[in-house]
Amino acid sequence: MQSISYRLNWESLLSPRRLRKSESKQTGDYRNEFEKDYHRIVTSASFRRLQDKTQVFPLDQSDFVRTRLTHSIEVSSLAKSLGQMVSQEIYFRRLDPALTQRLVYEMSDLLLCAGLIHDIGNPPYGHYGETTIRDWFVRRLPQLMYLGQPLDQLLTDQMKADLFNFEGNAQALRLLTKLHFLKDDYGMNLTIPLLNTIMKYPVSSLDVKPDHENVQFHKMGYFLAESDIFASIVDVTGTENCRHPLTFLLEAADDIAYRTADLEDAYKKGRFTYDQFRHTLLTTPRLADADHVKRENYRIYCNVLDQKLEEAYERKVNKPELFALQNWVIYVQGLMLQTAATSFCDHYNEIMNGVYGKELLVDTQAELLLNVLGDIAVSFVFTSKQIISLEIAANNILGGLLDMFIPACIEWDTSRPQSSIEPRLMAIISDNYRSNYYRRSEGKDEIEKLYLRLLLVTDYICGMTDSFAKKMYRNMNGL
Repeated sequence: MQSISYRLNWESLLSPRRLRKSESKQTGDYRNEFEKDYHRIVTSASFRRLQDKTQVFPLDQSDFVRTRLTHSIEVSSLAKSLGQMVSQEIYFRRLDPALTQRLVYEMSDLLLCAGLIHDIGNPPYGHYGETTIRDWFVRRLPQLMYLGQPLDQLLTDQMKADLFNFEGNAQALRLLTKLHFLKDDYGMNLTIPLLNTIMKYPVSSLDVKPDHENVQFHKMGYFLAESDIFASIVDVTGTENCRHPLTFLLEAADDIAYRTADLEDAYKKGRFTYDQFRHTLLTTPRLADADHVKRENYRIYCNVLDQKLEEAYERKVNKPELFALQNWVIYVQGLMLQTAATSFCDHYNEIMNGVYGKELLVDTQAELLLNVLGDIAVSFVFTSKQIISLEIAANNILGGLLDMFIPACIEWDTSRPQSSIEPRLMAIISDNYRSNYYRRSEGKDEIEKLYLRLLLVTDYICGMTDSFAKKMYRNMNGL
């Protein structure tokens, strides 16, 4: 067989190395390093907190609505399935003889872990929380003073950009490598390839270009405070300035999960009827711009929905329309998984040479359906009164907490005089987070210390659950 060579190689991409070398000398432990990562994740407090964080709908008394935890478990399952499907197709197409059976197992185990932690850095109230934090810093930094100057003039360009582009993915890297304190400064000390995989955007905040043709520039992947960790990660895996190949599979699993499963929640919450859903599917204006093949395939996908409803009536199930929608969602997930796996292998050469810049489902037969499901979410879910109320709550609660804690942190840990309330506010912040600040700020200049104090506050807020943030806000305001 002719030798095949790529810029990236799986031995490095799946390296068992960690930022701190494992000190375990146990014998008889036959788990690979990614299986060990799995245990560290599922037993962590940070992972458990996801059960009280919003996915799409605000947390309520309904036990069927997905939380950030159940969403992450679903993404984990889909990501592992994608890994298995891709590895089989790589083998049958003979795309990469270097992908051994051992590496195939490790790939799937890594993706299982990556799905669990891909949202672990998100603040309360989902993506609304991220937006609130970004907007707060854009609005307030010019108004806050330190050393006689506005903060936006004191901080470096990258420090400001970190705050203005605040991103849950970058916070995840920070949490997993520093803030989840177990025994030392390395957080969970997860494997380097796992950390690389969840870093969907391997660029700094200064390189963010939302309209760039390459998706990896759309958001930032790490804060200035973690630039040394980023450098260590990409040095081990060899990815340098490109995505880890498994990031594409993780991203596809996330897209498939929230475009399909979240719609099931919306239907159960009464955001649309079966007939409204079906009508919107069949009359989408996107059909006008699709070519003949995509239109025909799309109609086939939609016809399956009618078939599922007929099956429900034949079986005399209690709620036929819910049965049809749920089973159609399962069908669509399978369809999109296979499409994503095929797309990965179709673009294998570009991906393994670090030059592929699109999401896997772009320019595929499933793209039209994926986009229409997104349109339905916008029309029936994200414009609902309940979701708008969640956005307002996120802005009021998280914005209110930032209003209290950020001014308190500016003069804290300095020789400058403070009011009696500021040290008390900072004392509320977790001991682990404050200890991390002290360790990281030692020997730094005044401006970098200020930057780290600002991150200390966002660390604390991002670590909150929805319920804790609400309770903290009410207590602080005497409500």
